[in-house]
Order: sequence, then structure tokens, then C-alpha cells
Amino acid sequence: MATSVTVGVEEEFLLVDPVTGAPVPKNAEVAQTAEEGGVDLQLELTSCQVETSTDVHSDTAALLKELAQLRRDVAVCAERNDARLLAVAIPPTVPERFPVTDTPRYQRIAREFGMLASEQGLSGCHVHVGVPDREVAVQVSNHLRPWLPVCLALTANSSIYHGAETGYASWRSILWRRWPSAGPPPYFDSLDDYEAMVEMLLSSGNILDRKMVYWDIRPSDSFPTVEVRVSDVPATIAESALLATLVQAAAMTALESIEKGERAPQVPAEVLRAAYWNAARSGLDGNGLDPVTRRVAPVRALIAGLRRHTEAALDELGARSFVDETIDSVLRRGNGARRQTLALRARGDVADVINELATATLEGCS
Repeated sequence: MATSVTVGVEEEFLLVDPVTGAPVPKNAEVAQTAEEGGVDLQLELTSCQVETSTDVHSDTAALLKELAQLRRDVAVCAERNDARLLAVAIPPTVPERFPVTDTPRYQRIAREFGMLASEQGLSGCHVHVGVPDREVAVQVSNHLRPWLPVCLALTANSSIYHGAETGYASWRSILWRRWPSAGPPPYFDSLDDYEAMVEMLLSSGNILDRKMVYWDIRPSDSFPTVEVRVSDVPATIAESALLATLVQAAAMTALESIEKGERAPQVPAEVLRAAYWNAARSGLDGNGLDPVTRRVAPVRALIAGLRRHTEAALDELGARSFVDETIDSVLRRGNGARRQTLALRARGDVADVINELATATLEGCS
């Protein structure tokens, strides 16, 4: 097995009114309060969102501890500005438009992409895993590519929108793919192949800068990492740590395959998109599609397949027990999407969804 790789996590959150649950444009105020308290928060595209970033970790327990600390601290900063922090991938109740954050870059995106920016408010979770160089990053991305739908299904957390059921566990995934550079990543033969595609997107105006390469896995331009971006922001810190650990183990498994000269399966884009749709639609429940074998299987079986695929790496990380226990807990209790849906069905009141999400956001953080 390849040497353990490091991992870091970025989580995007929604700021909402503590009474109505509607998104509130207070990210600058919350970030200022956080800065005064020694917490670094990033502003997102809409002024209703903030993002946290962990340090680099190799140990799941340390990562989980920092995720808890960050959510707890930011929730306090939000409360001090009369807002509530929610780990949710789309707002359950929304305004007609989202105010775009007042920075030159975000305002330019708003001008160029219109309603794609002002109807945003989508929050994801990004997992960075360390790799030797960008050429290796492209090959690791190819190996992780078929597992992205499973990661999406496991962490889906956006089933309620405009106060109603969307019929999807991850409505964020469906909306996000409207951007020209978002969604399932292409298969790239080399770093040169990847760079040529990025240059085409830039020259054609499909993206304004390299940060707008929104594919669900990509070599990072800022760090020596592969960045996995497929997931909704998970409802709980345990689910975020589970996602990060599975991605970390899958990257280790990919590095071992690359060292052996094994190429990743070249899953056609159409097949991967079909698997994505199944994952976004079903979440944990029902069937999914294995993009390699093209066979329909219960989502639980596909999750078990990822667990088996990464078993040796999980043992090396000392994370097998955590992963097994957390997967079992999520399958039994439900991910954020299932929890949202059950909360709404109980009384038909979106306020119950907001309360369920607020509870899940800080679950395990005290």
C-alpha cells in the first residue's frame, strides 16, 4: 500500500434568519466576527454563505476534532450577528434572488453568468488529498472518478427546496451542473490533456479564471492536492469525516495502482452522468448504477463496494472501525436528505426542516 496521504476539508454553510429560516446576507459580518476571534472564514459567491477550511491532517480523529471546533465557533459567530448556521446544500426556503458577495471577482461572475449566480446558494464539501505532483493528480482523479456517484449518494443533503420535496436527495447536484464547467469530470490522458481543456474553457468564455474549473474532481491550482468536490455539505461532522476518510483511502489505493502501472477504467461520460443522476435522485435509498460494470445495484451495495475497495488503505490509516461504524449509523439513521424529508413529512412545516438541520449541524460538536 502507498504511503498515507494527507487530507484537508472545506465546508460551505448557509446563514439563515433564526426565526424564519430564510437566507440572510450577513457573510461579511460573520466573517469579521470570526476574524476578531481568530477564526479564518472565506466568503462564498452569495452573501448568505461562508466557508471553513481545516488544517492538513493524516489522522481521522484529529480531523473530526477540528471540524467540530470550526462548526461550533462559526455557529457562535453567526448567532452574534442574529443569524443561524446551517449545514445544508440548498436553502429549504429561499428568496427570489441571492445577493452576490460584493467582491470584484464575484461581481464579474454575476455580470457574465446572470441568474446562475443570483440563483445560487449551493453549499458543498471539498476534500483535498495530497499527491506528489499535478501529473499524478490527473491520474489519481481518473481512478477516483468512478467512485464519485457513491460519495454523492452517501452525503446527499438537499432534498427540500422552496419549502417542498424536490424528489431528489441531492437537488444541489442537479442545479450545480448548469454551470458549463461543473459536474462529472472528463477522463484525461495526461496533465497536458487537462491543461488543453482548461485553456479551451478560458478562451471560449465558459470560465473566467482557473478557479471556475468546477468539475467534481480536479487537480488543485492552489495546493499540491487532488480536490474532490462532488459532495453536498454533509449534515454532520461525522459524515464529513467519513467522506474525507473514504476519499483519502481511495486516493491511497489509486496511488498504489498507478505505481503498478494500472490505468483507471475509462468510464464514458454518458455512463458517469447516468450514475450521477441515480445518486442524486436516490441518495441512500433505492438503486444506483455502477459506472464500471454498468449494472444497477442497491445504493447500499455500491457503498459496500467502495468500502471493500479501500479496505487495505483504511487499515493502514487505522480508520476501519470509524468508517464501518459511521456508515452503519448513516444507513440506519439517514443522511441529511433523508432527515430533511422525514422532518417535512411529519407535519408539513418547513420550520421543522430548519430545526432538524440546525441540530444536525452541531451534532457531536459540544
